[in-house]
Amino acid sequence: MLDLVAKLDSEPHDSARDHLTGNSEYVDDRPFQPRELLVGVVYSPHAHARLLSIDTRRAQAIPGVCCVLTATDLACNLWGSIIADQPFLARNVVRYVGEVIAVIGAEDKQSLRQAQQAMRIRYEPLPAVLELDVAIASGLTIGEPRQIKRGACDQAMQAAEHRLSGTLRIAGADHFYLENQATIVYPLEHGAFAVHSSTQHPSETQHLVAAALGIPQHRVVCEVKRLGGGFGGKETQAAPFAVYAALVAKQTGRPARLVLSKDEDMLLTGKRNPYRVDYKVGFSGEGRIQALKVQLYGNGGAYADLSPAILERAMAHVDNAYYLEHVSIQGQVYQTHVHPHTAFRGFGAPKGIATIEEIIDRIAAHIGQDPLQVRLQNVYQGDHRCVTPYGQTVDNNLLPELLNSLSQRCDYYQRRQQIEQTAEPEQPWLRGIALTPVKFGIAFNTRFLNQGSALVVIHLDGTVQVTTGAVEMGQGVNARIARLVADELGLGPDSVRLMPTSTDKNANTSATAASSGTDINGAAALHACRQIKARLGSLCEQLESIPRDQWAQQIGALGLCEDLRVEADFDPERLVLKDGKASLKDRAGFVISFQELVKEAYFNRIALSAYGFHRTEGLSFNKISGQGRAFQYFTQGAACTELRVHRDTGAVKVDKVDILMDAGRPINYGLDYGQVAGAFVQGMGWLTTEALYYDDQGKLLSHGPSTYKIPSIHETPRHFQIDFVKNLANTGNVGRSKALGEPPLLLSISVWAAIRDAINAPVAKRSVADFRLIGIPAGPEQILRQLYPEQFASWEADGDEL
Repeated sequence: MLDLVAKLDSEPHDSARDHLTGNSEYVDDRPFQPRELLVGVVYSPHAHARLLSIDTRRAQAIPGVCCVLTATDLACNLWGSIIADQPFLARNVVRYVGEVIAVIGAEDKQSLRQAQQAMRIRYEPLPAVLELDVAIASGLTIGEPRQIKRGACDQAMQAAEHRLSGTLRIAGADHFYLENQATIVYPLEHGAFAVHSSTQHPSETQHLVAAALGIPQHRVVCEVKRLGGGFGGKETQAAPFAVYAALVAKQTGRPARLVLSKDEDMLLTGKRNPYRVDYKVGFSGEGRIQALKVQLYGNGGAYADLSPAILERAMAHVDNAYYLEHVSIQGQVYQTHVHPHTAFRGFGAPKGIATIEEIIDRIAAHIGQDPLQVRLQNVYQGDHRCVTPYGQTVDNNLLPELLNSLSQRCDYYQRRQQIEQTAEPEQPWLRGIALTPVKFGIAFNTRFLNQGSALVVIHLDGTVQVTTGAVEMGQGVNARIARLVADELGLGPDSVRLMPTSTDKNANTSATAASSGTDINGAAALHACRQIKARLGSLCEQLESIPRDQWAQQIGALGLCEDLRVEADFDPERLVLKDGKASLKDRAGFVISFQELVKEAYFNRIALSAYGFHRTEGLSFNKISGQGRAFQYFTQGAACTELRVHRDTGAVKVDKVDILMDAGRPINYGLDYGQVAGAFVQGMGWLTTEALYYDDQGKLLSHGPSTYKIPSIHETPRHFQIDFVKNLANTGNVGRSKALGEPPLLLSISVWAAIRDAINAPVAKRSVADFRLIGIPAGPEQILRQLYPEQFASWEADGDEL
């Protein structure tokens, strides 16, 4: 059984006290400036239409309205992180309900609302494709098809003892961050602009604002202090709103603030991509997969956004925790007339992992085995069954031990037996249990994004300021990097402060995404620290032989000593920094306080700041061939969920959840625990209650908390046990840690699998013919449809409204 990490004391989130007292500043908390304008948008009510005319005269005549701007006012009107196919402002045609056509700057909310209502836009409606299946049939593709292949899939499928096929449908979901899209732009001297944006990608925001305004990038600075949640929804989609505010600021020369309401935010922004996944699997009588063919169809919405990259990660996670000897995975993104879908926590991995976990459960039902036994039969293990379909070895593989250890710790088999023995045909609650693993690859799909930078500044009192490209959005990246820097410099955590992320301190950064914020930016900060340590260590070595009264801080101001010179190749590991003191490993008798050493460096004109850079080495994935080392390492875990499903209402009550997570060596135990708990509950919402509803014209109907159900405290499992396993083998990452931003969300698939287990409880011994499947989300109506298919079919045949 795997050993566990002891529960450790850890520093709180760096903004915890300010969050609790209401002192944390977000974009819209910034004080209004004199002459500041409010910015609003006018958007299309049609999913697909030709723009015949845009009449702004009535809106511009309203008192308090300072400008009404359209596509003709932009220097550049095309953007896209992967494919530049999306206009900032629609000009000739609109392709989804919510596509922005005009931007208004006004002095107050009333004038702004009146101007929005006064706009006169004439449309010619065009045929709209709102369903993924229609887009597939019509061949409306975005980007190129992708594939990952290994072995002889067709021959192995033909030779397999058993075969199954099916289709899994995964609906979209909204990010529902608490802080809506928000930005303020301040005009500066020399035609420059300061952009304060709620964005996960300050550099992209800077670059797009500069392009849209037709000015050089060095005239735009984007600063981000913190976000009130992001989850991927502010990776690309924050930038256009910054462009709209910047356009007003440039046109008027006045500060401009744009803050969306929750309704506007949900209507205008993209979601988690809906998917259809077709699969066929061949397997042995023992449940071992012998061949697998998967075809993924992604709904990208109206424009590409990040959908091609999301597809690639989905394909790379079809294996999840299982060895697939003969496999063919193919994928394509399709275009529909809904908001362009975008990044969401887990990126594409949830699609791939949900697919293989459904397949495993179907195999188990087919051969009459416990699903956990089938998982253990297929899990990555040994030397020969430990290579992914794309050719990457699963190093530091703990998956078999995680499954076995968790099953023992949570008494899985005893609970399974008790559920089956106590099941009664007429009981109101159906009980289910499932134990599922996760293997999540850590790195950006695109290699050049795996880079980061940091600026470390040490002040004369020994305190430190750090600026990186990472964005704090509640996950605690600032606290983690502060801990890394404090440990490296031998200081207490209160001595290190993370500064707001700003493109004039760290340029050309990647988005804080792909679970890599701490990995990349923390490593860059340590690189900067070690440059400073090398200088301080060389100085320390020289100071040992100089009487203290001859040091520069004593007599340097009088010009009585020469500057000491540092060795360029001094090994920073020779300098020991601990508890605010400095010494050399091989000269234990000489000790100096860190603050005194810093002062002496200053008086000797030795630099006390450094710029660090990190690039993730060893990545070699070829997207065309579908082969190579796609990820730096894998974060692994397992979760066991026991729940009840009500026969009459379809309500789900999650009673017990046990999680075993491989987080490497935690940098901050408390924050890591919070990431796992929060991700799991968010995943529960995606899998059960969070349903998006559109009308037949493509307009989102569930665009607020009254119609979109995220989990509440009542959905949190009553028994919620989270443990971390001891694992110091991840030597390639900062502090031997492992990323936890996205992987724990996939543990919630155990909830979906347990629902499937529960709704099959009335089926004697999980009969193959009657085995019930359910898509995502598995909400009450979907559950009842599976429990009573004949009744629903009868109602629909009679034309009854459901």
